[in-house]
Amino acid sequence: MSHTEHKKLSPAVAHCYILTISDTRTLATDSSGRTICDLLWADGHSVTGRKVVRDEPDQVRQAVETQLANPDVQVILTTGGTGITSRDTTYEAISALLEKRLDGFGELFRMLSYQEIGSASMLSRAVGGLARGKVILALPGSEPAVRLAMTKLILPELGHLVREASR
Repeated sequence: MSHTEHKKLSPAVAHCYILTISDTRTLATDSSGRTICDLLWADGHSVTGRKVVRDEPDQVRQAVETQLANPDVQVILTTGGTGITSRDTTYEAISALLEKRLDGFGELFRMLSYQEIGSASMLSRAVGGLARGKVILALPGSEPAVRLAMTKLILPELGHLVREASR
């Protein structure tokens, strides 16, 4: 079966949870999480919840594991903490939970990002994969980066990702 046939059989609605990892943002000031939410809704998907946690590995891991156990969630989208500073720990926390990696997600994101911001794109550690039959995609914290990942990579494949992850 071709990828276009797979897409035709994919669900039109994905049930997504948004987790913002930040030491400074709140739900009220989280423009990146709000952008993810708005883009999901505009594309017909469901947002089951949103939360902001500090960039602490245990807090990130606990928040993700809670949603992995939630039967109403198919996709976990995180924003923030994917850089290389000493406080950026999302990559390590998420990678440790992944059972299957989607290396192409990070590679394609950095390629697209390079077209917008040049060589600084190599500092992104955007990562994706599967855990317990659910999709996890970790995005950078900047709103332009979130918009790029959502419009060019995630939304075009979201139903397909959910279908394949659940098989």
